[in-house]
Amino acid sequence: MSSAVNRTYLFYIVIVSALGGLLFGFDSGVISGCEKAIQTEYALNDFWHGFTVAVALIGTIIGAFGIGRPTDVFGRKPILIAMATMYFVSAVGCAFAPNWTTLVFMRWLGGVAIGGSSVVVPLYIVESAPGPMRGRLVALNQLNIVLGILISYVSNYYVAQITPTGAIGGACESLAACFTSTALPFESIIWRLQLGVEAFPAALFFFLLFTIPESPRQLVRFGRKEEAQKVLAKIGDVAPETTLGEIAASLAKAEGGQNVPLFQKAYFTPIFLAWAVAMFNQVSGINAINYYAPRIFEMFIGKQSALAATIGLGTVNLLATVAALFLIDRFGRRFLLMFGAVGTTIMHLLAAWQLGLGLEANKLIAIPAILGFIAFFGVSQGAVIWVFISEIFPNAVRAKGQALGSFTHWFMCALISWTFPIVAGLSETSGQYAFYFFASMTALQFFFAWKLMPETKGGTIENVEERWKPKADKTA
Repeated sequence: MSSAVNRTYLFYIVIVSALGGLLFGFDSGVISGCEKAIQTEYALNDFWHGFTVAVALIGTIIGAFGIGRPTDVFGRKPILIAMATMYFVSAVGCAFAPNWTTLVFMRWLGGVAIGGSSVVVPLYIVESAPGPMRGRLVALNQLNIVLGILISYVSNYYVAQITPTGAIGGACESLAACFTSTALPFESIIWRLQLGVEAFPAALFFFLLFTIPESPRQLVRFGRKEEAQKVLAKIGDVAPETTLGEIAASLAKAEGGQNVPLFQKAYFTPIFLAWAVAMFNQVSGINAINYYAPRIFEMFIGKQSALAATIGLGTVNLLATVAALFLIDRFGRRFLLMFGAVGTTIMHLLAAWQLGLGLEANKLIAIPAILGFIAFFGVSQGAVIWVFISEIFPNAVRAKGQALGSFTHWFMCALISWTFPIVAGLSETSGQYAFYFFASMTALQFFFAWKLMPETKGGTIENVEERWKPKADKTA
């Protein structure tokens, strides 16, 4: 099989698996366009409104925390199929939710799928990708995440343009009659459509998953070495027999690869590194902006333009992530984090300064600052997190390590997303304090990357472990 054919097949299985990232992004971003309508319909106070937005994040914590062991037992591919099913059920359930309790449960279920996807998708890709291309291929998952966010913003914007007398409503006695037999307020129909759109890509993801193989590393774990070697050869591994031997040796070192405990002294370094990278990713404030982008933009340009501005936000994020695909394997993970930390700190300080001015704020400074933060984040932290965490752990505990990193990410995301509207709602200018906090955290991240973070680009994932091991361990 030629290298061109190999590369085509490799990209196909990566793109199909990365559709889980697209759904991850869509589900994360879609709530920003309808959270206010949901709050109004169910008369939610600030606490329960924050809970309604954050309940999906609570689901992500559970999904990320609990997925490691099942992924090792059943395999990467079956778990991805289960995640696709959850995405579909969540989308349909939200669209037809008869009450707030059902809506909350369905959002939580979607969150479980997001948490599981954030572990299994990069795990599957890193276990299938050749070393020289590993960074950019895993970063394709991040590209799909930000593409999903952008699609959710565009979807929200255009669904919001529907009117009762428009093309959709005109086909029936009322739009409510087209959508459900129960008469609903028109605003309720809109947010239900916004959340329900996700069912279509979820169904596509589900069916395409049956066309890709299990990851070669997982096939070795299951004892299916011949099948693993065929997959390695088909995806273009230059020395499949050698790689197969490295995988088998890596698993053999760790009690045959069977249910190896993550929390032990031997893995302290990758545990700390994964925790730190995931924690800094969220205390940068990225999802406070993603989830509440329309409200933030309303402070500067008014309600009518806020939803349209979020499309610009998603576009900048997408372009920055595309740039990261070309940079992550050339300059490495560590350099991108340091570069991004400097830029995001400056942008946050500018945004905080303008938020502190209240009505005197200059939108020509504030909006570019927010877009600038997204650009620096997308080219650095956004692309690095899932690549680095999936590389740093040995084969025997990679799924559990990825789950730990993802759990940390989503726990901090829930905390930040729940508290941000509370802090921002204290006064017209109190949002500045949240952005000053974000700036201090991204500045601290620079020193973490500079002093403590190892580089993981290149080579096989089996030899990454040797780079962070103490010298005494290497010679043992």
